[in-house]
Amino acid sequence: MEEDCPFFPELYRLWDQEKETGEPISAADMRALVDLCTLCGLCPCPRIPMDLMRAKSYCIDKEGLPFSNKLLADVPRLAHLCGTFPGLVNKLLSYQPTSRLLSNIAKLHPDRQLPPFPQENFFQWARKKGLTTRREDCDRVTYFVGCTAGYLFPQIGQALVHILQHNGFHVYVPSQECCGMPNLMEGERDKTLQRALTNMNLLSETLDSGDPVISSCPTCGYYMKTILPERAYYSSAYQASVGAGEDEMKIPEDSRGGKKHKILKKSIYKEILKDDGYFTSLDPMTRIRLAEHFYDAGEYLARLYADGKFNTNLAGISGRMVYFAPCHQREQKIGTPYLDLLRLIPELEVSAVGGTNCCGMGGNFGYKAGFHEQSLAIGQPLIEKIRSLDPQGIITDCMSCRLQFNHALSCPVFHPLELLEQACR
Repeated sequence: MEEDCPFFPELYRLWDQEKETGEPISAADMRALVDLCTLCGLCPCPRIPMDLMRAKSYCIDKEGLPFSNKLLADVPRLAHLCGTFPGLVNKLLSYQPTSRLLSNIAKLHPDRQLPPFPQENFFQWARKKGLTTRREDCDRVTYFVGCTAGYLFPQIGQALVHILQHNGFHVYVPSQECCGMPNLMEGERDKTLQRALTNMNLLSETLDSGDPVISSCPTCGYYMKTILPERAYYSSAYQASVGAGEDEMKIPEDSRGGKKHKILKKSIYKEILKDDGYFTSLDPMTRIRLAEHFYDAGEYLARLYADGKFNTNLAGISGRMVYFAPCHQREQKIGTPYLDLLRLIPELEVSAVGGTNCCGMGGNFGYKAGFHEQSLAIGQPLIEKIRSLDPQGIITDCMSCRLQFNHALSCPVFHPLELLEQACR
Protein backbone atom coordinates (compact mmCIF):
# COMPACT_ATOMS: atom_id res chain seq x y z
CA MET A 1 0.00 0.00 0.00
CA GLU A 2 2.96 2.37 0.44
CA GLU A 3 3.25 3.40 -3.22
CA ASP A 4 -0.38 4.29 -3.92
CA CYS A 5 -1.84 5.22 -0.54
CA PRO A 6 -1.19 8.38 1.51
CA PHE A 7 -2.89 6.92 4.61
CA PHE A 8 -0.89 3.79 5.45
CA PRO A 9 2.65 5.27 5.36
CA GLU A 10 1.53 8.02 7.75
CA LEU A 11 -0.20 5.48 10.00
CA TYR A 12 3.01 3.43 10.17
CA ARG A 13 5.10 6.56 10.83
CA LEU A 14 2.90 7.63 13.75
CA TRP A 15 2.86 4.12 15.20
CA ASP A 16 6.65 3.81 14.97
CA GLN A 17 7.06 7.25 16.51
CA GLU A 18 4.86 6.33 19.45
CA LYS A 19 6.71 3.06 20.05
CA GLU A 20 10.16 4.64 19.76
CA THR A 21 9.58 7.80 21.82
CA GLY A 22 6.70 6.80 24.07
CA GLU A 23 4.87 9.97 23.03
CA PRO A 24 1.19 9.19 22.33
CA ILE A 25 -0.28 9.98 18.93
CA SER A 26 -2.00 13.35 19.35
CA ALA A 27 -5.61 14.19 18.54
CA ALA A 28 -4.34 16.58 15.84
CA ASP A 29 -2.32 13.75 14.25
CA MET A 30 -5.36 11.50 14.30
CA ARG A 31 -7.52 14.24 12.78
CA ALA A 32 -5.04 14.78 9.94
CA LEU A 33 -4.77 11.02 9.42
CA VAL A 34 -8.44 10.45 8.59
CA ASP A 35 -8.26 13.08 5.84
CA LEU A 36 -5.64 11.02 3.98
CA CYS A 37 -8.04 8.26 2.88
CA THR A 38 -9.29 8.83 -0.67
CA LEU A 39 -11.60 5.78 -0.71
CA CYS A 40 -9.70 4.36 -3.68
CA GLY A 41 -10.94 0.86 -2.83
CA LEU A 42 -7.48 -0.76 -3.02
CA CYS A 43 -7.34 -1.38 0.73
CA PRO A 44 -7.05 -5.12 1.52
CA CYS A 45 -9.61 -4.86 4.35
CA PRO A 46 -12.93 -3.18 3.44
CA ARG A 47 -13.61 -2.25 7.06
CA ILE A 48 -10.63 0.13 7.20
CA PRO A 49 -11.86 2.80 4.73
CA MET A 50 -15.43 2.68 6.03
CA ASP A 51 -14.27 2.97 9.64
CA LEU A 52 -12.21 5.96 8.53
CA MET A 53 -15.29 7.53 6.93
CA ARG A 54 -17.17 7.08 10.20
CA ALA A 55 -14.28 8.71 12.05
CA LYS A 56 -14.27 11.59 9.58
CA SER A 57 -18.05 12.02 10.03
CA TYR A 58 -17.51 12.15 13.80
CA CYS A 59 -14.96 14.95 13.31
CA ILE A 60 -17.25 16.88 10.98
CA ASP A 61 -20.15 16.55 13.44
CA LYS A 62 -17.94 18.28 16.03
CA GLU A 63 -16.17 20.83 13.81
CA GLY A 64 -18.50 21.45 10.90
CA LEU A 65 -17.42 21.17 7.26
CA PRO A 66 -15.35 24.06 5.84
CA PHE A 67 -17.09 26.03 3.10
CA SER A 68 -14.43 25.11 0.53
CA ASN A 69 -14.92 21.37 1.14
CA LYS A 70 -18.69 21.73 1.06
CA LEU A 71 -18.46 23.58 -2.26
CA LEU A 72 -16.32 20.87 -3.89
CA ALA A 73 -18.45 18.03 -2.50
CA ASP A 74 -21.72 19.37 -3.96
CA VAL A 75 -20.99 19.07 -7.69
CA PRO A 76 -24.66 19.50 -8.78
CA ARG A 77 -24.98 22.79 -6.89
CA LEU A 78 -21.60 24.03 -8.13
CA ALA A 79 -22.52 23.05 -11.69
CA HIS A 80 -25.91 24.74 -11.40
CA LEU A 81 -24.31 27.98 -10.19
CA CYS A 82 -21.58 27.97 -12.81
CA GLY A 83 -23.64 26.40 -15.60
CA THR A 84 -26.27 29.15 -15.54
CA PHE A 85 -23.82 31.46 -17.33
CA PRO A 86 -21.14 29.04 -18.57
CA GLY A 87 -19.57 31.49 -21.03
CA LEU A 88 -19.01 34.11 -18.34
CA VAL A 89 -17.75 31.57 -15.77
CA ASN A 90 -15.32 30.02 -18.25
CA LYS A 91 -13.93 33.48 -19.09
CA LEU A 92 -13.45 34.21 -15.40
CA LEU A 93 -11.71 30.86 -14.91
CA SER A 94 -9.39 31.54 -17.85
CA TYR A 95 -8.48 35.04 -16.60
CA GLN A 96 -5.58 34.63 -14.17
CA PRO A 97 -6.49 37.21 -11.48
CA THR A 98 -10.08 35.99 -11.08
CA SER A 99 -9.00 32.36 -11.40
CA ARG A 100 -6.51 32.87 -8.56
CA LEU A 101 -9.18 34.57 -6.43
CA LEU A 102 -11.62 31.70 -6.96
CA SER A 103 -8.87 29.18 -6.14
CA ASN A 104 -8.18 30.99 -2.86
CA ILE A 105 -11.89 30.98 -1.94
CA ALA A 106 -12.25 27.28 -2.69
CA LYS A 107 -8.77 26.47 -1.29
CA LEU A 108 -7.67 24.94 -4.58
CA HIS A 109 -4.03 24.67 -5.57
CA PRO A 110 -3.22 27.53 -8.00
CA ASP A 111 -1.66 25.13 -10.52
CA ARG A 112 -4.94 23.25 -10.91
CA GLN A 113 -7.42 24.31 -13.57
CA LEU A 114 -11.12 23.49 -13.26
CA PRO A 115 -12.57 22.00 -16.46
CA PRO A 116 -14.69 24.41 -18.55
CA PHE A 117 -18.43 24.22 -17.95
CA PRO A 118 -20.44 23.05 -21.00
CA GLN A 119 -23.05 25.24 -22.65
CA GLU A 120 -25.58 22.44 -22.14
CA ASN A 121 -25.29 19.73 -19.49
CA PHE A 122 -26.31 16.14 -20.13
CA PHE A 123 -29.58 16.31 -18.19
CA GLN A 124 -30.75 19.28 -20.29
CA TRP A 125 -29.81 17.39 -23.46
CA ALA A 126 -31.59 14.23 -22.27
CA ARG A 127 -34.83 16.14 -21.66
CA LYS A 128 -34.70 17.56 -25.19
CA LYS A 129 -34.19 14.05 -26.60
CA GLY A 130 -37.13 12.58 -24.66
CA LEU A 131 -34.95 10.28 -22.58
CA THR A 132 -36.59 11.29 -19.30
CA THR A 133 -39.82 9.52 -20.35
CA ARG A 134 -39.88 5.79 -19.68
CA ARG A 135 -41.05 3.65 -22.62
CA GLU A 136 -42.65 0.24 -22.14
CA ASP A 137 -42.59 -1.16 -25.69
CA CYS A 138 -38.89 -1.86 -26.19
CA ASP A 139 -35.62 -3.16 -24.79
CA ARG A 140 -34.74 -0.63 -22.13
CA VAL A 141 -31.90 0.33 -19.83
CA THR A 142 -31.81 2.95 -17.08
CA TYR A 143 -28.86 5.31 -17.09
CA PHE A 144 -27.50 6.58 -13.79
CA VAL A 145 -25.41 9.41 -15.16
CA GLY A 146 -23.33 10.65 -12.24
CA CYS A 147 -22.05 14.19 -11.77
CA THR A 148 -19.02 14.22 -14.07
CA ALA A 149 -20.88 13.02 -17.17
CA GLY A 150 -24.00 14.87 -16.06
CA TYR A 151 -22.53 18.31 -15.54
CA LEU A 152 -18.89 18.47 -16.68
CA PHE A 153 -18.40 16.03 -19.57
CA PRO A 154 -21.84 15.58 -21.22
CA GLN A 155 -20.25 14.11 -24.35
CA ILE A 156 -19.60 10.90 -22.39
CA GLY A 157 -23.25 10.41 -21.49
CA GLN A 158 -24.27 11.26 -25.04
CA ALA A 159 -21.80 8.69 -26.35
CA LEU A 160 -23.28 5.94 -24.17
CA VAL A 161 -26.80 6.83 -25.30
CA HIS A 162 -25.79 6.69 -28.97
CA ILE A 163 -24.01 3.33 -28.52
CA LEU A 164 -26.99 1.77 -26.76
CA GLN A 165 -29.40 3.15 -29.35
CA HIS A 166 -27.09 1.80 -32.06
CA ASN A 167 -27.58 -1.61 -30.41
CA GLY A 168 -31.40 -1.34 -30.26
CA PHE A 169 -32.00 -0.06 -26.71
CA HIS A 170 -34.12 2.78 -25.40
CA VAL A 171 -32.21 4.71 -22.74
CA TYR A 172 -34.23 6.02 -19.80
CA VAL A 173 -32.75 8.82 -17.69
CA PRO A 174 -34.80 9.06 -14.46
CA SER A 175 -34.64 11.80 -11.85
CA GLN A 176 -31.52 11.22 -9.77
CA GLU A 177 -29.13 12.81 -7.34
CA CYS A 178 -25.37 12.66 -6.95
CA CYS A 179 -24.49 9.14 -5.77
CA GLY A 180 -23.13 10.65 -2.55
CA MET A 181 -19.48 9.59 -2.81
CA PRO A 182 -18.11 13.18 -2.55
CA ASN A 183 -20.18 13.74 0.60
CA LEU A 184 -19.00 10.43 2.05
CA MET A 185 -15.37 11.36 1.44
CA GLU A 186 -15.84 14.73 3.16
CA GLY A 187 -17.55 13.19 6.20
CA GLU A 188 -21.05 14.58 5.53
CA ARG A 189 -22.87 11.59 6.96
CA ASP A 190 -26.42 13.01 6.89
CA LYS A 191 -26.04 14.24 3.31
CA THR A 192 -24.55 10.92 2.23
CA LEU A 193 -27.42 8.90 3.71
CA GLN A 194 -30.04 11.33 2.36
CA ARG A 195 -28.67 11.04 -1.19
CA ALA A 196 -28.45 7.26 -0.99
CA LEU A 197 -32.04 6.97 0.24
CA THR A 198 -33.30 9.41 -2.41
CA ASN A 199 -31.64 7.49 -5.23
CA MET A 200 -32.94 4.17 -3.88
CA ASN A 201 -36.46 5.61 -3.96
CA LEU A 202 -36.06 7.26 -7.38
CA LEU A 203 -34.77 4.02 -8.92
CA SER A 204 -37.49 1.86 -7.35
CA GLU A 205 -39.55 1.69 -10.58
CA THR A 206 -36.53 0.40 -12.49
CA LEU A 207 -35.72 -2.10 -9.73
CA ASP A 208 -39.33 -3.34 -9.66
CA SER A 209 -39.24 -3.98 -13.43
CA GLY A 210 -35.87 -5.72 -13.27
CA ASP A 211 -34.32 -3.37 -15.83
CA PRO A 212 -30.55 -2.94 -15.54
CA VAL A 213 -29.15 0.31 -14.19
CA ILE A 214 -26.02 1.37 -16.07
CA SER A 215 -23.41 3.95 -15.18
CA SER A 216 -20.49 5.33 -17.18
CA CYS A 217 -18.76 6.50 -13.98
CA PRO A 218 -16.62 3.86 -12.21
CA THR A 219 -16.87 5.77 -8.93
CA CYS A 220 -20.70 5.68 -9.02
CA GLY A 221 -20.46 1.98 -9.87
CA TYR A 222 -18.06 1.21 -7.04
CA TYR A 223 -20.21 3.18 -4.61
CA MET A 224 -23.51 1.53 -5.62
CA LYS A 225 -22.17 -2.01 -6.05
CA THR A 226 -19.62 -2.23 -3.24
CA ILE A 227 -19.91 0.54 -0.66
CA LEU A 228 -23.70 0.95 -0.37
CA PRO A 229 -24.49 -2.77 0.22
CA GLU A 230 -21.57 -3.10 2.64
CA ARG A 231 -22.50 -5.79 5.22
CA ALA A 232 -26.16 -5.88 4.07
CA TYR A 233 -25.87 -9.61 3.33
CA TYR A 234 -25.33 -10.20 7.06
CA SER A 235 -28.68 -8.61 7.96
CA SER A 236 -31.48 -10.68 9.45
CA ALA A 237 -33.73 -9.61 6.54
CA TYR A 238 -31.35 -11.11 3.98
CA GLN A 239 -30.70 -14.24 6.03
CA ALA A 240 -34.46 -14.82 6.28
CA SER A 241 -34.86 -14.26 2.52
CA VAL A 242 -32.41 -17.09 1.69
CA GLY A 243 -33.80 -19.47 4.31
CA ALA A 244 -30.82 -19.58 6.65
CA GLY A 245 -31.27 -22.11 9.47
CA GLU A 246 -31.30 -21.27 13.17
CA ASP A 247 -27.53 -21.68 13.50
CA GLU A 248 -26.63 -20.72 9.92
CA MET A 249 -25.37 -17.67 8.09
CA LYS A 250 -25.55 -17.85 4.31
CA ILE A 251 -22.99 -15.61 2.60
CA PRO A 252 -23.08 -15.25 -1.22
CA GLU A 253 -20.01 -16.68 -2.93
CA ASP A 254 -20.30 -14.06 -5.69
CA SER A 255 -19.82 -10.37 -4.96
CA ARG A 256 -23.01 -9.70 -6.97
CA GLY A 257 -25.10 -12.03 -4.81
CA GLY A 258 -26.41 -15.08 -6.61
CA LYS A 259 -27.78 -18.41 -5.45
CA LYS A 260 -24.54 -20.07 -4.29
CA HIS A 261 -23.70 -19.49 -0.64
CA LYS A 262 -21.04 -20.33 1.87
CA ILE A 263 -22.66 -21.57 5.07
CA LEU A 264 -21.15 -20.46 8.38
CA LYS A 265 -22.14 -21.19 11.98
CA LYS A 266 -24.17 -18.29 13.32
CA SER A 267 -23.14 -19.06 16.89
CA ILE A 268 -19.50 -18.40 15.92
CA TYR A 269 -19.84 -15.48 13.52
CA LYS A 270 -22.93 -13.54 14.64
CA GLU A 271 -20.91 -10.90 16.53
CA ILE A 272 -18.46 -10.43 13.66
CA LEU A 273 -20.67 -10.66 10.58
CA LYS A 274 -23.57 -8.30 11.14
CA ASP A 275 -25.08 -5.33 9.35
CA ASP A 276 -23.42 -2.64 11.45
CA GLY A 277 -21.82 -0.53 8.71
CA TYR A 278 -22.12 3.06 7.57
CA PHE A 279 -25.43 2.44 5.75
CA THR A 280 -27.10 0.22 8.33
CA SER A 281 -30.00 2.66 8.77
CA LEU A 282 -31.09 2.06 5.16
CA ASP A 283 -33.13 -0.98 4.17
CA PRO A 284 -30.64 -3.80 3.50
CA MET A 285 -32.79 -5.58 0.90
CA THR A 286 -33.15 -2.42 -1.21
CA ARG A 287 -29.41 -1.80 -0.96
CA ILE A 288 -28.76 -5.35 -2.14
CA ARG A 289 -31.33 -5.16 -4.93
CA LEU A 290 -29.85 -1.93 -6.30
CA ALA A 291 -26.29 -3.32 -6.13
CA GLU A 292 -27.28 -6.50 -7.96
CA HIS A 293 -29.00 -4.59 -10.79
CA PHE A 294 -26.26 -1.97 -11.19
CA TYR A 295 -23.74 -2.35 -14.04
CA ASP A 296 -20.69 -0.53 -15.25
CA ALA A 297 -21.33 0.56 -18.85
CA GLY A 298 -18.30 -1.36 -20.12
CA GLU A 299 -19.39 -4.43 -18.18
CA TYR A 300 -22.88 -4.28 -19.72
CA LEU A 301 -21.64 -3.71 -23.29
CA ALA A 302 -19.15 -6.58 -22.90
CA ARG A 303 -22.01 -8.81 -21.77
CA LEU A 304 -23.95 -7.86 -24.91
CA TYR A 305 -20.90 -8.78 -27.00
CA ALA A 306 -20.50 -12.13 -25.22
CA ASP A 307 -24.17 -12.89 -25.97
CA GLY A 308 -23.74 -11.97 -29.64
CA LYS A 309 -25.95 -8.87 -29.26
CA PHE A 310 -23.35 -6.13 -29.74
CA ASN A 311 -23.17 -4.58 -33.21
CA THR A 312 -19.55 -5.11 -34.26
CA ASN A 313 -19.90 -3.22 -37.54
CA LEU A 314 -17.38 -0.62 -36.44
CA ALA A 315 -15.41 1.91 -38.45
CA GLY A 316 -11.65 2.09 -38.06
CA ILE A 317 -9.85 4.62 -35.86
CA SER A 318 -6.15 4.95 -36.57
CA GLY A 319 -4.00 5.47 -33.49
CA ARG A 320 -1.65 3.98 -30.89
CA MET A 321 -3.09 4.48 -27.41
CA VAL A 322 -2.84 3.18 -23.86
CA TYR A 323 -5.77 2.21 -21.63
CA PHE A 324 -5.72 2.69 -17.85
CA ALA A 325 -8.34 0.88 -15.75
CA PRO A 326 -9.04 3.17 -12.74
CA CYS A 327 -9.08 1.98 -9.12
CA HIS A 328 -12.87 2.10 -8.72
CA GLN A 329 -13.36 0.05 -11.88
CA ARG A 330 -10.80 -2.56 -10.83
CA GLU A 331 -12.42 -2.93 -7.42
CA GLN A 332 -15.72 -3.92 -9.04
CA LYS A 333 -14.02 -7.23 -10.01
CA ILE A 334 -15.31 -7.09 -13.61
CA GLY A 335 -12.03 -7.57 -15.46
CA THR A 336 -11.17 -5.09 -18.23
CA PRO A 337 -14.30 -5.00 -20.40
CA TYR A 338 -13.42 -1.74 -22.14
CA LEU A 339 -10.03 -3.05 -23.21
CA ASP A 340 -11.68 -6.01 -24.91
CA LEU A 341 -14.28 -3.78 -26.60
CA LEU A 342 -11.73 -1.23 -27.80
CA ARG A 343 -9.76 -4.01 -29.49
CA LEU A 344 -12.79 -4.62 -31.73
CA ILE A 345 -12.17 -1.24 -33.40
CA PRO A 346 -10.18 -1.71 -36.64
CA GLU A 347 -6.80 0.07 -36.88
CA LEU A 348 -6.82 1.09 -33.20
CA GLU A 349 -3.78 -0.19 -31.31
CA VAL A 350 -4.50 -0.30 -27.56
CA SER A 351 -2.29 -1.60 -24.77
CA ALA A 352 -3.01 -1.73 -21.04
CA VAL A 353 -0.91 0.38 -18.71
CA GLY A 354 -0.70 0.89 -14.97
CA GLY A 355 -1.59 -2.48 -13.48
CA THR A 356 -2.30 -1.79 -9.81
CA ASN A 357 -1.13 1.85 -9.96
CA CYS A 358 -3.33 4.77 -8.93
CA CYS A 359 -3.35 8.12 -10.75
CA GLY A 360 -3.41 9.87 -7.35
CA MET A 361 -6.29 12.24 -8.05
CA GLY A 362 -8.74 10.64 -5.58
CA GLY A 363 -11.89 12.49 -6.73
CA ASN A 364 -11.20 16.12 -5.81
CA PHE A 365 -8.25 15.16 -3.55
CA GLY A 366 -5.66 16.45 -6.02
CA TYR A 367 -7.34 19.83 -6.38
CA LYS A 368 -6.97 20.74 -2.71
CA ALA A 369 -4.09 23.07 -1.96
CA GLY A 370 -2.80 20.88 0.88
CA PHE A 371 -2.79 17.63 -1.11
CA HIS A 372 -1.77 18.68 -4.62
CA GLU A 373 1.88 17.66 -4.32
CA GLN A 374 1.01 14.38 -2.61
CA SER A 375 -1.51 13.63 -5.35
CA LEU A 376 1.14 14.04 -8.04
CA ALA A 377 3.63 11.96 -6.04
CA ILE A 378 1.16 9.06 -5.81
CA GLY A 379 0.47 9.26 -9.54
CA GLN A 380 4.12 9.65 -10.58
CA PRO A 381 4.87 5.93 -11.19
CA LEU A 382 1.85 5.67 -13.50
CA ILE A 383 2.67 8.96 -15.25
CA GLU A 384 6.21 7.72 -15.93
CA LYS A 385 4.94 4.42 -17.35
CA ILE A 386 2.68 6.32 -19.76
CA ARG A 387 5.49 8.69 -20.77
CA SER A 388 7.78 5.74 -21.52
CA LEU A 389 5.22 4.32 -23.98
CA ASP A 390 4.84 7.68 -25.77
CA PRO A 391 1.21 7.04 -26.85
CA GLN A 392 -0.83 9.19 -29.22
CA GLY A 393 -3.67 9.17 -26.70
CA ILE A 394 -4.72 7.93 -23.26
CA ILE A 395 -7.99 6.12 -22.61
CA THR A 396 -9.59 5.87 -19.17
CA ASP A 397 -13.18 5.66 -17.91
CA CYS A 398 -12.55 7.80 -14.81
CA MET A 399 -12.87 11.56 -15.22
CA SER A 400 -10.77 12.24 -12.11
CA CYS A 401 -7.97 10.28 -13.80
CA ARG A 402 -8.64 12.28 -16.97
CA LEU A 403 -8.14 15.54 -15.08
CA GLN A 404 -4.90 14.24 -13.56
CA PHE A 405 -3.57 13.11 -16.95
CA ASN A 406 -4.56 16.43 -18.53
CA HIS A 407 -2.60 18.19 -15.80
CA ALA A 408 0.55 16.05 -15.95
CA LEU A 409 0.75 14.94 -19.59
CA SER A 410 0.38 16.58 -23.00
CA CYS A 411 -1.39 13.89 -25.06
CA PRO A 412 -5.20 13.86 -25.41
CA VAL A 413 -7.34 11.78 -23.03
CA PHE A 414 -10.52 9.93 -24.05
CA HIS A 415 -13.27 7.99 -22.34
CA PRO A 416 -13.57 4.57 -24.04
CA LEU A 417 -17.22 5.36 -24.82
CA GLU A 418 -16.13 8.35 -26.91
CA LEU A 419 -14.03 6.10 -29.15
CA LEU A 420 -16.68 3.35 -29.31
CA GLU A 421 -19.28 5.93 -30.33
CA GLN A 422 -16.98 7.28 -33.02
CA ALA A 423 -16.50 3.75 -34.35
CA CYS A 424 -20.26 3.11 -34.26
CA ARG A 425 -20.85 6.21 -36.35
